[in-house]
Amino acid sequence: MVKQVLTIAGSDSTGGAGLEADLKTFQEFGLYGYAVITSIVTMDASKGWQHEVHELDSELIQKQFASATCGGQIAALKTGMLGNEENAATISKLLKTSNTEKIVIDPVIACKGTANILQPQVVEMLKNKLIPQAFITTPNLVEAGILSGMGDLHTIEQMKQAAKIIHEMGAKNVVIKGGARLNHELAIDIFYDGQDFQTLALPIISTATNHGAGCTFAAAITSLLAHDYPVLQAVQLAKSFVNKAIQKGIFVNPYVGHVWHGAYFHAETRLEESK
Repeated sequence: MVKQVLTIAGSDSTGGAGLEADLKTFQEFGLYGYAVITSIVTMDASKGWQHEVHELDSELIQKQFASATCGGQIAALKTGMLGNEENAATISKLLKTSNTEKIVIDPVIACKGTANILQPQVVEMLKNKLIPQAFITTPNLVEAGILSGMGDLHTIEQMKQAAKIIHEMGAKNVVIKGGARLNHELAIDIFYDGQDFQTLALPIISTATNHGAGCTFAAAITSLLAHDYPVLQAVQLAKSFVNKAIQKGIFVNPYVGHVWHGAYFHAETRLEESK
């Protein structure tokens, strides 16, 4: 039987990030994906690719969640952009009714391409309501600095300290993505399970095709947890999945380069191979 997974996230009509990235990733891992839309993100090409976030009503989020979970067979789920404080509170309550232990909280605090942080109240909801329910949370370097209260993170030791602080909020596992922002010759992520640290390293890819990398990473972890992978192994394989997606990324418009979600399993050749 095909396992079922759920994303609760914002929508990116360009298809690279948000729930579109999640659903593409789920299918690459042989899963059936459901989606609850929290917000719709638009990008205005006439204004330098300016982002706008349009939040959906919390009642509509509840109805979507009821539709998606009525079968009662969600093997794992993830959250992404929450939208606003009311929606974050609603989602926190819904997670408690999900009967799903494998909850991945991707604490989206700002849109790529903009320095605008989402409402400070959403950050507090993440810290106090969402992250305590996480089997694993996946902040990037900026998000980890905000959530931990440490501000800008520049070193691996600072990443480890931030991971400890975030773990103390209640998350069972934490992985902080260093990415290109970390001043290091490798792409470093730090994994922490409350006892031990693991440093995950791959070569940095010099390309701009990284739109959607964070969402895709969290979705890949969700997929592998649904397949009952141990959490560290899930994180390691998800990192390789995203690394390949960035390497094979594509420019779908003049403004941003997207990861290619089908890269790891060679989706572009499957039709020919099936003939």
